Amino acid sequence: MMNENILTCRNLSKNYAHLSALSGINMNIPRGRIIGLLGPNGSGKTTFMKIANGLIVPSEGELLIGGHRPGPETKKIVSFLPATEYLPSWMSVENLVRFFSDFFTDFNSEKAKGMLKRLDIDPKARLKTLSKGTKEKVQLILAMSREAELYLLDEPIGGVDPAARDYILNTIITNYNESASVIISTHLIADVEKVLDDVIFIQNGQIQLCRPVDEIREQEGKSVDAYFREVFRC
Repeated sequence: MMNENILTCRNLSKNYAHLSALSGINMNIPRGRIIGLLGPNGSGKTTFMKIANGLIVPSEGELLIGGHRPGPETKKIVSFLPATEYLPSWMSVENLVRFFSDFFTDFNSEKAKGMLKRLDIDPKARLKTLSKGTKEKVQLILAMSREAELYLLDEPIGGVDPAARDYILNTIITNYNESASVIISTHLIADVEKVLDDVIFIQNGQIQLCRPVDEIREQEGKSVDAYFREVFRC
């Protein structure tokens, strides 16, 4: 039987020396939702993403994905897009597509090729010859071409020109199945809020609120971006 929550946190904390990056987080992420993980720089967004992807381990508590702690089982169902460049710069785009296809059984090569064509990205180009924005588009395409159950996207539009943001956000919402969930970490709230179902506000490693976007608009009478600025006084 499939767990209705794809991700669960129980008293999740992460400390670095005397710095608390995450502190006592408890929450459930249901399936079939696009969630914005929103907070100022240094609020704990990337730390959360890295724990969920198994790159670092919690100091206390636990994070479960599909009922499992991050590890080999979760890597089969989680597609992670880090905020930094991580692909070998000497590889061509088409070689990267083949590499992902060989490495991930859920990778859809035809979907990747279609997105590359629509964004007019040359498959034969080596990564090192591409602009920063185009590299980020390639990374996003590779991440979204997996048929995953959970997508973790850390600042997916941070380095992309405004003209391409709508296409990228549309790529995100049209390339995951209805039983999967997407968590988008970003500080560009006005750009992403139109695709979000729910938002999580985080500051200083603590969750300030978890609410559906429609509820914020109806009850607060303002956009998510305006409400965020009110909550954090920014």
